[in-house]
Amino acid sequence: MSEHARPPARAAPRRREPAAGRDAEFLAVRGLRKYFPVRKGIFLRRVGEVKAVDGVSFAVDRGTTLGLVGESGCGKTTTARVIVHLEQPDSGRVIVDGTDTDGLAGAELRRFRTVAQMIFQDPYSSLNPHHSARRILGEPLLVHGLCTRAQLRERVAAILDRVNLSADFADRYPHELSGGQRQRLGIARAIALEPRLIVCDEPVSALDVSIRSQILNLLLDLQEELELTSLFVAHDLSVIEHVSDVIAVMYLGKIVETAPTDRFFAGTLHPYSEALLSAVPVPDPRVRKKRMVLAGDVPSPLAPPSGCRFRTRCPLADRRCAEEEPPLREVAPRHLLACHHRG
Repeated sequence: MSEHARPPARAAPRRREPAAGRDAEFLAVRGLRKYFPVRKGIFLRRVGEVKAVDGVSFAVDRGTTLGLVGESGCGKTTTARVIVHLEQPDSGRVIVDGTDTDGLAGAELRRFRTVAQMIFQDPYSSLNPHHSARRILGEPLLVHGLCTRAQLRERVAAILDRVNLSADFADRYPHELSGGQRQRLGIARAIALEPRLIVCDEPVSALDVSIRSQILNLLLDLQEELELTSLFVAHDLSVIEHVSDVIAVMYLGKIVETAPTDRFFAGTLHPYSEALLSAVPVPDPRVRKKRMVLAGDVPSPLAPPSGCRFRTRCPLADRRCAEEEPPLREVAPRHLLACHHRG
């Protein structure tokens, strides 16, 4: 099929109902914090810190996908990068398949790379322009001892075939590929080591609309084929709905609502989630949808508001919201909410 041809209509993905109990969790994030120092002056004195991720907790059950959604700058990508150890957390725990990843280094970190991999947002800047596809895919296989040089050509061809690229692409360089082909190569690199956890950081936002559905369907097929657990980061709720079993909404470094996908779209509770949902376009000109427009701008993570961080834009905010931070509590089975006035 041509890359730019529209794929045939695909049935809605099968929802995997989250399992109960800690044994079902493949990825658990507990109280994660990541602050970035702000320095000024000739001596680079520390004058503040950007609270990119501030006490985030969630869990992803084995074989399911959690969609992490929110506006740009809310801390989604930082959370993803901390999980795969591209950033070091200031505090909190990341537990993958029962193993605490705190302090991984050397051989232990190398082994962790075979368990968790990341698909990046920009398929061009995330690939080395001086390396061919064969080297991009083959180098990790050789480093981790998953094949010999004699087996490399055949192994690379098999990985390319999994992402619907022919073996001819092995000798091409990133600049010789289209955006969709580059992202397929990025996906191929992520699955080359046969990981069990894939973290997707907005993998279709930089692609043409005409090929986004092909990449999303490819990711769904690979998840089922390889039995992957996934964290899918995006700001587009229509994309999140298509790929996720559970949705977590993030605002200014904190999780404000988590719910199974079907329940989330049937009746979200947090005012911020409602605003995000109202912004999703309806592909029917006869349907008039009421848009919930939020007042003001997102506050700076350098100086977040006291109490509830959403209160400066929330139509329900009162004095209690300014004085007391709402805890993330369970308001229905597997439905968590951080709001004083809902649930």
